[in-house]
Amino acid sequence: MMATELHFTKGHGTGNDFVLYTDAQGTNDLTPAQVAAICDRHFGVGADGVIRAVKSANLPDGAAALAEDPAAEWFMDYRNADGSAAEMCGNGIRVYTRYLVDNGLVELGPGDTLAIGTRAGVRDVQRSTTGFQVDLGRWRLEPGEPVVRARNLAVARPGQGINMGNPHVVVALADAEELAAADLAYIPQIDPEPVDGANIEFVVPHEPLVADGVGRITMRVHERGSGETLSCGTGTAAAALATRHWAGRGAPNIWRVDVPGGTVGVRMFAAEDGEHVSLSGPAELVFEGDLSLG
Repeated sequence: MMATELHFTKGHGTGNDFVLYTDAQGTNDLTPAQVAAICDRHFGVGADGVIRAVKSANLPDGAAALAEDPAAEWFMDYRNADGSAAEMCGNGIRVYTRYLVDNGLVELGPGDTLAIGTRAGVRDVQRSTTGFQVDLGRWRLEPGEPVVRARNLAVARPGQGINMGNPHVVVALADAEELAAADLAYIPQIDPEPVDGANIEFVVPHEPLVADGVGRITMRVHERGSGETLSCGTGTAAAALATRHWAGRGAPNIWRVDVPGGTVGVRMFAAEDGEHVSLSGPAELVFEGDLSLG
C-alpha cells in the first residue's frame, strides 16, 4: 500500500543531489510521476534523483544482489529525475551509505566494508579521508566510434564509449572556454544513438595532465534522464578511464576529477576478475522533511 506522506532526507555528493527515504519492506514504491514531481526544482523538493532504501530481500531486483553476495542486505533503488530506473550512481551510493549509517540502519567502522545491492551488481563501500570510497567494479571500453553534437560546440566531436555498469560516452574538448560554452540544457546528440541512451561527459585535461603522479581533468556532464548535473560519480570514473586510454602507455592510475560541484578521486587497480575502478569523495545530508504525495 502506497503511503500518502513521505518522510525524506535531502543529500548530495559534490552537488549531485538526491532525495532519500526508507522503505525497508518494499511497500512504498513511488510512481515515475511522483519521482518526477519530487525532483522538480520549482514545484517539488528538487533533486537529480530519488533513492529508496529497501532491503534486497524485499524487491525482485534484490534477488540477484543477494545471489552475488548474501551480505548485500540493503539495495539502492535509484530513480533518475524523470522517474526512470538507473543501474548505478557513484555519487548516489556514497550519499546512500551516509544515509544508512547516520540513520542507524548499518554500522561501518574504519576499515570495514559495506556491500550494497544495485541494478549493476553489488558494490563495496568503505570510509575514506574525504567521505566514502566505492569500488565501482569492472569497466568496459566500448567498441565503435560515436560522434557527439552539443549546442554551442561548432562541430561534432568523436566520443569514447565506457561501460561502468551504466553507459557513458566521453568527449574531449580543447580548452576551458570550449567546455564552458557547451549548452547542456539541451540533450547532446549521439550518432549512432545508443539503444538505452547514455550519460555524456565533456572533458578538458589540465596542463600539465599529470602532476606528482596524479592525472587531472575537468568535466561537465549531461546525465541520461536528469539533464546537466553538478557531478556524476560513474561519469567521473568514465572520464578518467577514457583520458587514460587516450594518453596511452605511462598514464597514471590515480586521477582527480574537477566537476562544477567539487572534486572526486578515481583510482584504477587490479582485482582477481580484472581491473576495477574506485571513486572517493564527500557525501553530505543537508535536511529532512515531510512531503504529501499526490
